[in-house]
Amino acid sequence: MCRFWSPVVHQLTPHTPGEQPRSPGILKLNTNENPYPPSPTVHRALSEAIADSLRLYPDPDSSELKLALAASVGLTAQHVFVGNGSDEVLAHTFHGLMSHGKPLLMPDVSYGFYPAYCRLYGVPFKLIPLADNLTLRVDDYLTAVRQPYGGVLIANPNAPTGRLIQLSEIERLVEGCRESVVVIDEAYIDFGGDSAVSLVPRFENLLVVQTFSKARSLAGLRVGYAFGHPTLVEGLERVKSSFNSYPLDRIAQAGAAAALADVEYFHRTRDAVVRSRESLSLALESLGFEVQPSMANFVFVRHPRKSAQQLMSTLRSDGILVRHFNSPRTAEFIRITVGTPEQCARLIDSLIGRP
Repeated sequence: MCRFWSPVVHQLTPHTPGEQPRSPGILKLNTNENPYPPSPTVHRALSEAIADSLRLYPDPDSSELKLALAASVGLTAQHVFVGNGSDEVLAHTFHGLMSHGKPLLMPDVSYGFYPAYCRLYGVPFKLIPLADNLTLRVDDYLTAVRQPYGGVLIANPNAPTGRLIQLSEIERLVEGCRESVVVIDEAYIDFGGDSAVSLVPRFENLLVVQTFSKARSLAGLRVGYAFGHPTLVEGLERVKSSFNSYPLDRIAQAGAAAALADVEYFHRTRDAVVRSRESLSLALESLGFEVQPSMANFVFVRHPRKSAQQLMSTLRSDGILVRHFNSPRTAEFIRITVGTPEQCARLIDSLIGRP
């Protein structure tokens, strides 16, 4: 502990990201990165962006990207906020929309950054337990909001379970929580399910957060965004401009816009990941695994006779990384990112003991 730290630093438990190995030949199925490269149009856009203009600051409003995002869902640029990855968008959301001194409601099994942000920004929170089968029950939230609360935050599909909440249930949640902001973190929505963005015009208390990191293969560029009522977006802009007036550099803006424009490539690679997810799930079930129904680009599994630590060790010895969350309700599970068919085959071969 450092005596020069601010008091809040002593209370923080930082989020631990997935391992990023440097050794060649490692198969990374631990951080939910897309196994396919970005669209070729992205490479061209990046090449054009790396020019003399790099000596100039980027557009602080990311205006062209906002317009493109808005057009893609039938909204206006005033409904769009962009940031340095969806994590930064979420950070500004905690700071600007959820710091009311009342508890934020969120699942007890979800993205590990949520409690970290609560501690950073002094947001009290209440964990709402998932059901025994790790499903989220909207009625539990509608019961909880009868007491004072400061907002609701859920990931859909959830991480690390991959389970999806139907759009009709999201609508029921937002309708029942009109007195506060409801944030739907849709980092994985492109791999299955209907986005809650369609509800944004009807609900001024709804913010939908998405990212280019997963389905668009741009985790390395760090571009996230949110759709919401213009008053919510204005609040986020105030926080952003008091923290960093230039969150997205020229290269990130150009790459994200190019990825968004190549709809055919997006559908082709997204559909390939979905097919691999289904075939991987069947292969794991044939090996005796219990596989949570996933609508994301990963599967959450456990084996009745092999511990998660044993499985992690076996796979690591074969140069394959997966993710383990060692908390009481998830300690038996491992999370496996969906790779290419060849990568999934390598995983299955390792699990059944073939070279």
